[in-house]
Amino acid sequence: MKKKRFRIEKDYLGKKKIPFNEYYGIQTERALENFPISNLHLQKSLIYSIAKVKKAAAITNIKSKALDKKIGNAIVKACENILRGKLDREFNVDVFQAGAGTSENMNLNEVIANKALEILHKKKGSYNIINPNDHVNLSQSTNDVFHSSIHIAAYSEIEELLINLENLEKELKNKSILWKNVIKSGRTHLRDAVPMTLGEEFSGYSSLIRKDSEHIKDASKQLLEINIGGTAIGTKVNTNKFYQENILKEINKLTKLKFTHSKNFFEGSSSLDAIVLTSSSLKVLSVNLIKIANDLRLLSSGPITGFNEIIIPAVQPGSSIMPAKVNPAILEMMDMICFQVIGNDTVIELCGQEGQLELNVMMPLAAYSLINSIQILTKGIYVFTEKCVKGIKANEKKCLEYFEKNPIIVTALTPYIGYNKAAELAKKAYKQGRSIKEIVLERKLLNKNELERIFSLHNLIK
Repeated sequence: MKKKRFRIEKDYLGKKKIPFNEYYGIQTERALENFPISNLHLQKSLIYSIAKVKKAAAITNIKSKALDKKIGNAIVKACENILRGKLDREFNVDVFQAGAGTSENMNLNEVIANKALEILHKKKGSYNIINPNDHVNLSQSTNDVFHSSIHIAAYSEIEELLINLENLEKELKNKSILWKNVIKSGRTHLRDAVPMTLGEEFSGYSSLIRKDSEHIKDASKQLLEINIGGTAIGTKVNTNKFYQENILKEINKLTKLKFTHSKNFFEGSSSLDAIVLTSSSLKVLSVNLIKIANDLRLLSSGPITGFNEIIIPAVQPGSSIMPAKVNPAILEMMDMICFQVIGNDTVIELCGQEGQLELNVMMPLAAYSLINSIQILTKGIYVFTEKCVKGIKANEKKCLEYFEKNPIIVTALTPYIGYNKAAELAKKAYKQGRSIKEIVLERKLLNKNELERIFSLHNLIK
């Protein structure tokens, strides 16, 4: 059996053995030992965003001559290796780690330093040549790098979410147009109510999604403001004027986005406002998606003992014991996703409260929770649209049957016979299981032509 090889690294707390082939270093090793908690790790999009910030910082520091060009170029190449996914296995620090993301930042610093050393044909751990702190972290602090990277990752991920929301809105709108003349009974308090069309019902869902998309767009714009360059607490310590003026330009080149500096670096370091606000908009979306999914579950319930007004696509067998049973699996999945997002929002809200004095240290958990919400909503909405909404069919026969049997259509007669008389007719219709039209004609309250006009589709819903 081949003997495992190690290298020895040291910091001001002592020495540690590091697996010889790993690019991470002693501070990462300490984090792996200290936080064996959940086996959850920060998402690749966040790791890659940190790598982009490190690359931008190195380029800026080379241009300002604060960083040796040879060392700086090696750091840039090391960052590019990360962005190509070649070093993914090096980032395993638990989500529940030291505050502010220091462990994660140092994980990146060490991996970049050791990869840069390898590029220069030097041994890993030769920090006298390329140092994780002095070179890779030059002009930076965890407190501005990690915070800015959350904004970069989250804003980038939200773009795909908004595309999927647009597609969902479009499909719901298509259904509202397709079913504009499918008459049915409305329901309030889960009881029979006045008529509407199935198209009108779906137009409400479409409108909800459109509004939520606008809320998310507005909220996420706050993420475009980042505190990079503020370093530890917002005073910009250990940076030079050139770095301050150019770091954003380099970040924007790499991300192809338009980030701006925090209007106040002290607020930018101590507050998670943009993260809390963005998460809140995702919570509102989730509340409405739950409403829509649950409505669709009700409308498709049965098929014998439920509403059965719409037919949703069958995607898998619904029972291990009951043959031929089909469940609303996609809708159930959508609910569970939204429950998780609402839970994540509570976590982020609590993290946002912890901006004590000059720094909010709860950034790793806030970052994980926000990006998790964006990612599962993005994928969930795509599946919801493609595997459910697109394939929904109207059961027009059942919709019409409920409409014709529903005594509450007597509401349309109240302008002609009064509320009390209408209530008396409805009560009789319920008791005798007869239609309102039958009873009105029998009692000669209105003639057939008048009833046809009053109960016409146009009159009832327009």
